Amino acid sequence: MGLEEEIDDIREEIASTPYNKATEAHIGRLKAKLAEKKEDLDNQGGAGGGSGYAVQKTGDATVAMVGFPSVGKSTLLNALTNAESKVGAYEFTTLEVKPGMLAYNGANIQLLDVPGLIEGAAAGRGRGREVLSVVRTADLLLFVISVFEIDQYAMLREELYENKVRIDERPPDVTVSKRDRGGITVTSSVDPGLEEQTIKDVLREHGYINAAITIREELTVDRLIDAIMDNRVYLPSMVAVNKADLVDPSYVDTVESDLREHGLDRESVTFISAEEERGLGSLKERIWADLGLIRVYMDKPGRGIDWDEPLIVEEDATVGDAIEALGGDFDQRFRFARVSGPSAQHDEQQVGTDHELADEDVLKLILRR
Repeated sequence: MGLEEEIDDIREEIASTPYNKATEAHIGRLKAKLAEKKEDLDNQGGAGGGSGYAVQKTGDATVAMVGFPSVGKSTLLNALTNAESKVGAYEFTTLEVKPGMLAYNGANIQLLDVPGLIEGAAAGRGRGREVLSVVRTADLLLFVISVFEIDQYAMLREELYENKVRIDERPPDVTVSKRDRGGITVTSSVDPGLEEQTIKDVLREHGYINAAITIREELTVDRLIDAIMDNRVYLPSMVAVNKADLVDPSYVDTVESDLREHGLDRESVTFISAEEERGLGSLKERIWADLGLIRVYMDKPGRGIDWDEPLIVEEDATVGDAIEALGGDFDQRFRFARVSGPSAQHDEQQVGTDHELADEDVLKLILRR
């Protein structure tokens, strides 16, 4: 029996086993075994396996646009950036990753138009694994779905989940340390939500004989496995609903109902028309906000404040982070800094490397010669 058949059998057994306290440990073992089998399949290349698309990350951040074929990603990329992605009114127009650069608020944001995902992408259909290998490197996922097919959102999330991408989640607050002896010990600062035997069984399925596991949150079996596997990618996401210009007023209630069915609402998505270039201003604002970037204007010796090319750093960045982003030997020559703007108590406040910066601060570094 091949790995794919084994995986199918395990999935069928999980699906046919009712979940309760009596079966929790058994299902936990099955899910742990399933994760290991899927990992083995991935390592072998699996169905339709490949090495992935080679895309060099550039700019201040990278946004991967994911969606089904013909949803309008190429048209959107062309409208937002300097890219020239081929566009056609038929499926599978985009056969390779197309990058473009969105210039916004002084930042250069790389957008990647990846080939349209289809159901089964994580198993290799439609060169899915190559596509998803690019998605895993992004800083933000932009779901592009058709206003007439809102259910695409759930299918896309499922494909990403199967490829170890966790959307809008934080990593489990769990630590696992191997030991030389002593068996498996479980320590938790909260009710872990799972029986201790289940936790130990899952660990053993993953090859742990002697280990200490510390749990700081309530877990499901799936979250426990994610913590143990330690190869999941956790990414924020946003949703653009395309072709909104084609919606008849009588269809609006249906759209809103479909959104609610999938945990979305009018306020959580951005309605656009890539073809008519409508709603793109709001989309850019949302991309900027969801990436969590801020602008820091550098006051350069002898040249004054550079208002044209701000330093782009992440929210909560400190002066030390800004120095690291600038590169060079500024960290070795640093004496102190002067900050004016939202984060400062007054203009030209003298601060050290631990001072937290805010959007549109002005930063002047005082350096040793």
